[in-house]
Amino acid sequence: MSAVAQSEPLIGVRSQRWAPVLGALLALVLVAATAEIVLDAAAGLSPLIPKQPAIAGWLSPIGQRLGYRTFLIALLVGAGAYTGILVLTRAPALGAISKRSAIVLIAALHAIVFIGPILLSTDVFSYIAYARMGVEHGLNPYVHGPSAISTDPVFKYVGHDWRKVATAYGPLYTLLSYPLAPLGVDGAVWAMKLMATLASAGTLALTWRCARARDLDPVWAILAVGLNPLYIVYGLGGAHNDMVMLLAMMVAVALTIAPRASPGRQAGAAAVVVAGALVKATVAALLPFMIVSRRRVAPILGALGAVVLGALIGYVAFGVNGINIVAALNRDAAFVSTDSFANEIAHLFGKPGVFPIDHDLLKGGLVLIVLHLLWRTWRGYDWVAASGWALLAVSVTSTWLLAWYILWPLPLAVVSRDKRLLWATLVIQLLFVVHQISPLLASVQ
Repeated sequence: MSAVAQSEPLIGVRSQRWAPVLGALLALVLVAATAEIVLDAAAGLSPLIPKQPAIAGWLSPIGQRLGYRTFLIALLVGAGAYTGILVLTRAPALGAISKRSAIVLIAALHAIVFIGPILLSTDVFSYIAYARMGVEHGLNPYVHGPSAISTDPVFKYVGHDWRKVATAYGPLYTLLSYPLAPLGVDGAVWAMKLMATLASAGTLALTWRCARARDLDPVWAILAVGLNPLYIVYGLGGAHNDMVMLLAMMVAVALTIAPRASPGRQAGAAAVVVAGALVKATVAALLPFMIVSRRRVAPILGALGAVVLGALIGYVAFGVNGINIVAALNRDAAFVSTDSFANEIAHLFGKPGVFPIDHDLLKGGLVLIVLHLLWRTWRGYDWVAASGWALLAVSVTSTWLLAWYILWPLPLAVVSRDKRLLWATLVIQLLFVVHQISPLLASVQ
């Protein structure tokens, strides 16, 4: 036997020894980076942390006021550890992360974020304000903005940009939030955090199930979603209703991912997608791909039934404004954020920003992308992957891009048969992180 042949098993044995140790170190780094953000966020108001009740005041003596530099370094370190863990887990021979270790690590990150303050966004206070408008003040949140309840305790925490804006969220989510209004602002914040955490747990459990159904590595799938720094810090940390939307999305995928799903399951999946759209409209992007891939009447009937029921409930609860989702989407589509790809590309071409013609071009490009994906799905392309590409296209072409928007395709990408979708999603997320840390890089130079 040659020396090379003898060395190969030795290398394999050494790799199996050091890989678990390296995996544990990377996990500790990821936990430490997340804890740094949470503890410093609890120390007091900073430009990164919205004004809010002192729900995590008991943590404030531990950390220091969260600065931009500290946050960006922690985010970058967490992203590096996340990447390293995925690389290790992708090599089965190394056996770096077991099922139990993966679940414990994900649970630890969820717990750290749960006990901390709201991170990086005031959206949760808008959710609470809309709920309190309806329950405590008898006002329609689809007609009035939070400024109509300026004397309410939650008003001072609502973001300035949204104080005069009526809710753009679906009537189902608004009704789900109503029981939280009597809990007071502090109680409602904890309830929103709990809702987001439970929704995330459900999403990850369904991601595991879908990965196994497609003979994919379920451990790697839940790690790719549940350890993602944007998912943990931005999505879960902000207690965004996108977490509830993702849960509905994965319920629908789990119901139909079997090659021969029964008509009842197909109808139920379509109904769940509609229910998810009544939380946040974006998830409706799955519906046409589901219908085209199945070429059956069952999902159409399920969707129509859910639409009729949802419209009836929305109309009874909120009137015509409660079911006019298109108007709300058109209103929000006109907004422009500094993080959007459209805005950055405009700057590259020397333009001060996005003009009305740019909005039209982006919408036209999105329509062409969706039509192409529908054509491919009709010809046999994986509808889950097509849905993921569509959600990614929505986020990239949107002029109002927020970090949690680029999380939408991630659970679909890890259970998709087209791995290019996962790479594209992670690259878009990487570009977002690079854009966030660009001021830090500029200061170093």
